[in-house]
Amino acid sequence: MVRPTFMSTISSAQIESWIERFAAHVAEQKDYLTQLDAAIGDADHGANMHRGLKAVLAKKAETANSDIGGFLKLVAMTLISTVGGASGALYGTFFLQASSLAASKTELSPAEFGALLDKGLAGIVLRGKAAIGDKTMVDALQPGIKAYKRSVEAGEPLKDALAAAIDAADEGLKSTIPLVARKGRASYLGERSAGHPDPGATSTVLLFRSAAESLS
Repeated sequence: MVRPTFMSTISSAQIESWIERFAAHVAEQKDYLTQLDAAIGDADHGANMHRGLKAVLAKKAETANSDIGGFLKLVAMTLISTVGGASGALYGTFFLQASSLAASKTELSPAEFGALLDKGLAGIVLRGKAAIGDKTMVDALQPGIKAYKRSVEAGEPLKDALAAAIDAADEGLKSTIPLVARKGRASYLGERSAGHPDPGATSTVLLFRSAAESLS
């Protein structure tokens, strides 16, 4: 039996909308994200990400009529230059690596978008040396991407693949609560870092939620 497929494409305008929605969600949740970071980090994740994404939106006009790769590279370099701490470096690396697969492209297939996410994840892992269980954004990002790709490969509609990504990322986020941090400033707290959700994993769920609202 041939499995049905649901063909769709993701346009450059939708990718821009994804980042705009992410900026909006971070703006809405910046105080909560900072509160989470206050428990185990520098108390600046929400404020820093909000500042960086505001800068991205201010520069968006520079990529008018640009390809997807060019836009994502702008996102990356703006975050790296305006966001302090690990979050700027890691999110910047994610978007910079992702941009390399979208150079000269004005649309992506769902499978290509999955490859783009995978490339970004690989960049984060290489830079941060983090793995599942270290209480970082990887705990939400990796399962979210796996769930998305699994759905796409099964021929499911894009909206269902993105919904699966949100569910898996959210479960990954919840898994960070009892963990003892092994990376970053949170690791200095040792056992005291347990009992708190990871701020980076929390904002990662917002990234997937923004994609679901914008791409399908």
